[in-house]
Amino acid sequence: MKHLPLQAPTALEYFAALVAEDDGFALLEAAIAIAQDEYPQLDPQSVLAEIDGLAARLKRRLAADAPPMQRLRALNHFFFEELGFAGNINDYYDRRNSYLNDVLQTRRGIPITLALLFAELASQVGLTAKGISFPGHFLVKLRMPQGEVVIDAFSGRSLSREDLDERLAPYRKRHGLVGDFDTPLGLFLQAAAPRDVVSRMLRNLKEIHRSSADWPRLLAVQQRLVLLLPGAIDERRDRGLAWAELGRADGAIEDLEAYLQQRPDADDAAELREQLLALRRAGRPRLH
Repeated sequence: MKHLPLQAPTALEYFAALVAEDDGFALLEAAIAIAQDEYPQLDPQSVLAEIDGLAARLKRRLAADAPPMQRLRALNHFFFEELGFAGNINDYYDRRNSYLNDVLQTRRGIPITLALLFAELASQVGLTAKGISFPGHFLVKLRMPQGEVVIDAFSGRSLSREDLDERLAPYRKRHGLVGDFDTPLGLFLQAAAPRDVVSRMLRNLKEIHRSSADWPRLLAVQQRLVLLLPGAIDERRDRGLAWAELGRADGAIEDLEAYLQQRPDADDAAELREQLLALRRAGRPRLH
């Protein structure tokens, strides 16, 4: 019996498998895989091995019974001083700041990618670290014997309660969360679910590509968002709009129809119905 050769999964199939279930969600691997749109030959396992290598270097310097605060001090020195990781303040909106393989090479990134790497190294040296989707700026929270420590991996600073309240003030004011509606700080310091972390990374890229009208890259990001957030019909709509910008009428029609079926009374429904009519007309064969 002739056996057909096994085909390797496509980058999207690989990503879909990583994010299919919340249980066992492979956060770091899924975050690395985002870069395969830019680097099709990228091997996420080699990037994971590189991160493991950094963690191994740090672990060799720590005694087995080193207390948590000593581990954290060693990590801070290793990550920010020795390796030189820092925020890319000179080119904040460079898409490469969202690709973990690039961040590892350049030692520059944005809050969420730096936080992911910092939290992973922290976990590998025996600390309990989680990412926080703090408004406007992703942070890292570590559970220590003395209480929680919050670190901004973009600046390398440990943030006090006063620092956090100050950062939160504009958000609270903008959303009316002051006075009688004041919201406890702790609600903003909840650990982010892995799916939310990856969606935040992808939406960062989405804004970069949309603002530069880079439709092929935007479509690639939308493909991942639709897989990651199957219930988010807005992402399906936005994928349809990307298809339309690229002249792919079939994909655009399918996605926009799905959106309007679920949101017939949406604020943008009338505009999208007009766009659908134009897409259908454009897709008809010409008569000879």
